[in-house]
Amino acid sequence: MNNINSSTDWLFEIKPKNKFLSLNLKEIWQYRDLLLLFVKRDVITVYKQTVLGPLWYLIQPLFTSITFTIIFNNVAGIKTGSVPPFLFNLAGITVWNYFTACLSGTSDTFRANANIFGKVYFPRIITPLSVVLSNLIKFGIQFLIFVIFFIFYYFKGYNLSINPAVLFFPFLIIIMGILGLGLGMLISSMVTKYRDFSHLIGFGIQLLMYLSAVMYPMELVKSKLPSYGWIVEYNPLAYVIETSRYMLINVGEVSILGLVNTVLVTVVIFFIGLLIFNKTEKSFIDTV
Repeated sequence: MNNINSSTDWLFEIKPKNKFLSLNLKEIWQYRDLLLLFVKRDVITVYKQTVLGPLWYLIQPLFTSITFTIIFNNVAGIKTGSVPPFLFNLAGITVWNYFTACLSGTSDTFRANANIFGKVYFPRIITPLSVVLSNLIKFGIQFLIFVIFFIFYYFKGYNLSINPAVLFFPFLIIIMGILGLGLGMLISSMVTKYRDFSHLIGFGIQLLMYLSAVMYPMELVKSKLPSYGWIVEYNPLAYVIETSRYMLINVGEVSILGLVNTVLVTVVIFFIGLLIFNKTEKSFIDTV
């Protein structure tokens, strides 16, 4: 009988993961083709059998901005200075939509992909990561609509300007994507055991929007509701929305301390979400 050399170099070696907090970028890069395939699937198939198709990318922010303009600016009388209320709302909604799309798309990862996860191996984090990347394409389309309306109002005679700090705007989008990914992985892991969380996501996102200064300046809450202003002041999303408007339409103010806290909160939430996500993927198939 021939002896098998114990030092044989295997092409692939399947073994359990020992590290809970492991992103394993090398393995994700090896499966980059699958990642791109998932991104293409998310972008094309979502509205493939709808009447309006990709136009839904444009309809949702436009109608939401119109609704906010009527209710909060015309009825409630919230002032936006020299910036048209519609453009003010569209700037906040465009950034906010990217976060909510990432959060809602990743928060059902395990349950929505249970059939795939149970049949073939690939890095599970590719699935929520593909949601974040595909929504980045959708964000680009919606941001283009904002640019078109900005140019329209500018040539109509409104006093509009872009702050030079807009060069750092992609950094804010990255923060939104990472924060949405971290919260999504955390919620997705909890949904495998507690199904109630899936019913609370929509309500939670809606409530969080009103606490994130999407349709009003942060200063307004501090001045009119000083007793409750701390709720918005301690919300990291509010600083991203406020800073985005400062960069895009040059209104509001930037809090460096608030942005630093936002980055710290984002990093902490992401790694907590990653830790629980990696732990859940080992046994979720028994609970889903």
